[in-house]
Amino acid sequence: MEERAARGGIKPHLDRLTLGVTRLLEAAPGVAEVTFVEKEPAERHAIISWEQKNGCVLPEDLKNFYMMVDGFHMTWSIKMDDNVMPLGSMLINSISKLNRLGAAAAYALPNTPTLADLEDTDEEEEKGNQDQPEKPHFDSRSLIFELDSCGGNGKVCLVYKNTKPVVAPDSEIWFLDRALYWHFITKTFTAYYRLLIAHLGLPQWQYAFTSYGISPQAKWFNMYKPITIDLAQLSSEAEVFVNKLDPGKLFKSKNKTPVLKKKPPSQPPPPQKGPAGLGARNLLQSGSSLRK
Repeated sequence: MEERAARGGIKPHLDRLTLGVTRLLEAAPGVAEVTFVEKEPAERHAIISWEQKNGCVLPEDLKNFYMMVDGFHMTWSIKMDDNVMPLGSMLINSISKLNRLGAAAAYALPNTPTLADLEDTDEEEEKGNQDQPEKPHFDSRSLIFELDSCGGNGKVCLVYKNTKPVVAPDSEIWFLDRALYWHFITKTFTAYYRLLIAHLGLPQWQYAFTSYGISPQAKWFNMYKPITIDLAQLSSEAEVFVNKLDPGKLFKSKNKTPVLKKKPPSQPPPPQKGPAGLGARNLLQSGSSLRK
């Protein structure tokens, strides 16, 4: 299959395939080089041969992807202290490298350990946690294929469950970390592809979907990534952002004891005219005559 590395501008249909991320990276400060490996579409007989060999049907969106381009590989570098350092890598294996994970080697010794030997036979914990999807199994209960080796930081896998009696095209995308723990990412390949583009292939970005998150050494790479919203984090930290003021309680009238205002001292009424005024004058006159 013909492959060639393209630097700088790429073809219009490939620019649509990358959702314009090449132009975004080329315009970003500090990015030194963006390389896209152009690949021809996969042959239809190669896809049919893969399905017959592995006994399963590719999901429709992944099959359409391979019919457009046989794999995907984009890398980009940054310039630090006049040195070019590779940073981002977006990779999806071609149909010929979409190998099954956990299968025993053809020439392995009879007692050679396999990933199926690590399978936990105690399923009580898994059955008790109904909120999480059922994890893949390394034995015959699941079919697992490697989409991306993640630069040695883990593996992104296409997982088929309930493989008996017939393997349906229903599949999921899971991340297998270096400790061989499974972490669910998305239900469809299309959703995973959009996540891959949105995270620009930064190192360890898949660990954002684990309970322990990205390592502190890799967090500073996020300065090159556009702002994204972590819905899981927002839901877990919703109490921090919710306004807890209750307008009903805030403006509710309360029965308070009324405060009595002090009245100013009353002034004597002014003298009235008429008979009442004459009586007061006669009283003053009689008082003055008594003092005499």
